[in-house]
Amino acid sequence: MSFLEFISQPWPWYVAGPLIGLTVPILLLIGNKSFGISSSLRHICAACLPANISFFHYNWKQEAWNLFFVVGVLIGGFIATRFLANLNPFQLAPATETALRSLGIQDFSGLMPADLFAVSNLFTLKGLFFFVIGGLMVGFGTRWAGGCTSGHAIMGLSNLQWPSLVATISFMAGGFAMTHLVLPFIFKLIN
Repeated sequence: MSFLEFISQPWPWYVAGPLIGLTVPILLLIGNKSFGISSSLRHICAACLPANISFFHYNWKQEAWNLFFVVGVLIGGFIATRFLANLNPFQLAPATETALRSLGIQDFSGLMPADLFAVSNLFTLKGLFFFVIGGLMVGFGTRWAGGCTSGHAIMGLSNLQWPSLVATISFMAGGFAMTHLVLPFIFKLIN
């Protein structure tokens, strides 16, 4: 088995889980208490936009490692979609595919349904809901919760932070409500 074939296979939970879990003690040992993608956006704004906004006045250079993490996520995503996707095609659970087909989604050829996330949908009603309104809701929710799912669920819970427990429970409840209640309504509206 080649290296590309090895890394393109799904990793079992007992390998991936401990690797994610080891992130927290490593970050704590090197003196960092924040981890997540949403905080990186604040660092980028603080570095690139020298505006007179108090939220962006801090020493963002101390958190520069987080920017390297984000760049690594972007590069890893690019490598996975361009070079590894053909080695081990994405497999969707049959029950999930059936549920999505009942909502009118038919194209499952990529990592995300092209019926929803194609560039051609950008200026349509679907694009308005899934790109614009969805993006604004994620951004607003992340800012309101004081962090993203990775920051709260991985770093916050391991630091025994009560707000992170509340945020993580809320993320899960919101995800279930969106999937089972709101999403079918949106599909009826736009189809």
